[in-house]
Amino acid sequence: MNSSRFCSLLFSWYDLNKRDLPWRNEKDPYKIWISEIILQQTRVNQGWDYYLHFIERFPDMLAIYQGGEEEVLKYWQGLGYYTRARNIYAAAVYIIETQKGVFPKTYNELLKIKGVGEYTAAAIASFAFGLPHAVIDGNVMRVISRIWGIYDPIDSSIGKKKIKEIANRLISKTKPGIFNQAIMDFGAIHCRPLNPHCQTCPFATNCHANKHFEQENLPVKQHKTKVRNRYFYYFHIENENFTYLQKRNQQDIWKGLYEFPLLETSKPITENEILASSYLNSLLDTQQINIQHITPPIKHVLSHQVITAVFVALHTKENILSENIIRIHKQELDKYPISRLIEKYLEKRK
Repeated sequence: MNSSRFCSLLFSWYDLNKRDLPWRNEKDPYKIWISEIILQQTRVNQGWDYYLHFIERFPDMLAIYQGGEEEVLKYWQGLGYYTRARNIYAAAVYIIETQKGVFPKTYNELLKIKGVGEYTAAAIASFAFGLPHAVIDGNVMRVISRIWGIYDPIDSSIGKKKIKEIANRLISKTKPGIFNQAIMDFGAIHCRPLNPHCQTCPFATNCHANKHFEQENLPVKQHKTKVRNRYFYYFHIENENFTYLQKRNQQDIWKGLYEFPLLETSKPITENEILASSYLNSLLDTQQINIQHITPPIKHVLSHQVITAVFVALHTKENILSENIIRIHKQELDKYPISRLIEKYLEKRK
C-alpha cells in the first residue's frame, strides 16, 4: 500500500473518529511540548486536567524558569515519573539562558532539549512547524506491525528501525501533524491492543494480522521488565503543631520530592522491629514518644517497582535535630511536593 492510499484511508477515518483533546490544533511549541511530556507515561483522561492546571500556572517557558524546580514538582504531584518534571525545569533553564528564550524550531535542535527524545521531537516538529517527521509510539508500532506483518520485536533495534522507515515513508508531506495525530488515534481507538475493531477497519483487506489471524501475536516484544520489591517504613512525627520532612536527593524514584523520615528494608519487618530500629532511635534518641497509629502495609505499584509502605504516626515532646530533616508547621505540608503515596496517606488522615 503506497503513502497516498494509506493517508487517504487514515484521514477519512480520522475525520469521523478523532478525539477531542485540549492540545489538539495547538501550534505553540511550548504547549505541545508540555502535553507530550505529560502523555509519555500518563493516560489521556488523567493527563487532561494536569495539562490544563499546569499551563494555567506556567503559561510559558519563562514562568517555569522563574517558578523554580520545586514549584514545577509541586504542580506535577500525582503524575509520577518525576524525572519528566525535573527535565522540564532543566529545559527551561537551557532555553532561557542559552537560546534567549526562543523555542527550537528544527528536529535536530529539539533533540538537544533535556528529556526530548525522537518521539517528542517528531511530535513538536510536525505539530508546531509542519515538518515531516513521523512519531513512533506504542500505538504507531502496533498499527504498522499488524498491517505490514513486522515480526521483529518492537523493543529491538531492528524492529524499531523497520517501523520508523515505514512510518516516515507513509507520512503526509503536506499534513504531517494531522498524519501523526491520526495514526496515534487510530491505534488508541481502533487498532487496540486487545479486541481491535477489525471488522470495520479501513485497512482490513491489506492488514497482515487480519488476514492471518495474528492480532494477538503482533506486535512482538522480546523483553519483560523485572519488578523490584521494596519496603518503606515512614515515620510521621509530630511535635506540637510541627512535623518533619526530608528531601529525596539520591538517584532514585521521587528525586526532588519531600517525604517523612524513611527506613527502607530489604524484606518486611514486624511492628516491634520497626519501633526498635536503630534508625528510629537515632532520630529520637532518648525522647519519650507516643505512638498514635501504625497503618497496615500499603501496596503502591510503579512500572518497575512495587513499594510496600507502612506509616508510623507518633508524637514527641522535643524537637528533632538532624542535618537532613526539616521542621515545618503542619499547615505548610501542602506547600511541599510529595509522592502520590504520601498524598494518599495524608488524605486518609484528614
